[in-house]
Amino acid sequence: MNIKQAKEYVKNTVKIYLKKDACNEYKIPVAHQRPLFLLGAPGIGKTAIMEQIAQEMGIALVSYSMTHHTRQSALGLPFIAQKEYDGVSYSVSEYTMSEIIASVYDTMEAGGIREGILFLDEINCVSETLAPAMLQFLQYKTFGRHQIPEGWVIVTAGNPPEYNRSVREFDVATLDRLKVMEVEPDYEVWKAYASQKRIHNAITSYLDLKKEHFYRIETTARGRSYVTARGWEDLSEILTLHEEDGLPVDRALVGQYLRNDRVAEEFTAYYNLYQKYKKDYNIVDILEGRPGSAVAKAREAAFDERLSLLGMLLDGVQAQMKDVMEQAAFLTDLRSLLKGMESLTKKEGCTGTQILARLEEISLGRGKLLESLRAANSLSQADKRKHKNVIRFLEERHRELLVQGVATCEEAYGFLKECYLAKVDGMKGETQKVQSRLHGLLSFAEEAFGQGNEILILLTELTRNSASAQFIAAFGSPDYARLSGEMMLTERRDSIQARIAALDL
Repeated sequence: MNIKQAKEYVKNTVKIYLKKDACNEYKIPVAHQRPLFLLGAPGIGKTAIMEQIAQEMGIALVSYSMTHHTRQSALGLPFIAQKEYDGVSYSVSEYTMSEIIASVYDTMEAGGIREGILFLDEINCVSETLAPAMLQFLQYKTFGRHQIPEGWVIVTAGNPPEYNRSVREFDVATLDRLKVMEVEPDYEVWKAYASQKRIHNAITSYLDLKKEHFYRIETTARGRSYVTARGWEDLSEILTLHEEDGLPVDRALVGQYLRNDRVAEEFTAYYNLYQKYKKDYNIVDILEGRPGSAVAKAREAAFDERLSLLGMLLDGVQAQMKDVMEQAAFLTDLRSLLKGMESLTKKEGCTGTQILARLEEISLGRGKLLESLRAANSLSQADKRKHKNVIRFLEERHRELLVQGVATCEEAYGFLKECYLAKVDGMKGETQKVQSRLHGLLSFAEEAFGQGNEILILLTELTRNSASAQFIAAFGSPDYARLSGEMMLTERRDSIQARIAALDL
């Protein structure tokens, strides 16, 4: 299965394991909840999906790499305790709490979330001294004498032997207590993730042309040669920062992340060509409806150049669409808070001081929520930005009201509403700009490529990218609707779905 399918299986299993009966007991007792074991090549996103599941389900996450642990840190340290048996006192060896289980309790205390996922990576690469304790944990969910708390689901991961010489094969008795899922790299699934993470467009454009370079692990005369999803993501970040600071990007830099000579050389050459395309085609002018000679140039371009151009144009539009949708989520959240505050203005004797106190109370509460989610490792970047924007708005309005010295409740609330509506107007202005740019993109593509495959590729990317799909659904696009109808995307989609349903997969 691919990493997206694995994520759904893990998420569904966690939901089942956390279901309770009428007596508030877990329907599947903890002792019978099989740990999940994701077996797959390194760097394909096993850890990333754990973070996503925790964020989407609103549960906590504690993550450990078992290769960093000794027997003492996993089991706890021994100490001598005095116990009495049949009236005789004995010195008995006991153990302090495992560092791993202590982290689970620490996370519950810090975040206030009582249920979660304990994710143990590289469990089949533990040291020889820790291996027996690891097998005991998988079977009985205890380290030493301490069991993980109820409400915590164990998910583990490891690499197949061909990727890691340190791998220890599990016996049948252990495997029979696990839910084993074999996960394989899949570029199309990663590309959907890449669009949300804003992976550098040069990377996704290159991989669209060279899908076989997405994930490669080989053994050469010089040793291991590898390219992983993690490597592409880390390279994306460094490319963006180098471009911001005007620093050069060369083969030596790329080779630090893509540890395969051929892939590193070919991507470096493509990246240089990509930068040339950016200079040859003025992306901003095209999106703003001033394509000029770019139309004729695009018509004469080779297919790979056309794909790179479409990628750059999409990148310019979709990044802004994502910003607008995040701003819309922030304003929706803020609106509900202000609506709740409106009831204060209807109470007799309400003063501006009460509004100020309520602002401070909400701001502090949102801050505590932010810290709680962060401590539980259950906070997505989008939610983090949303909460911080809400807190910033409330704190700034609080300071401004203090400076103004607003006396009445109505004046204070009216000021808040005015500031909120100004934010809404700003978002509407940004929305119109993005709609105009989307029109510029689709008009250019239609003029340059007619009804060719490029239009189909463009519409498909707009449809499957979450930011652009949400934007178009929320604010509309006559060009997209018309071209989609002409290309019969709906009919093609329904036909494909019907064929899949017929296969009864």
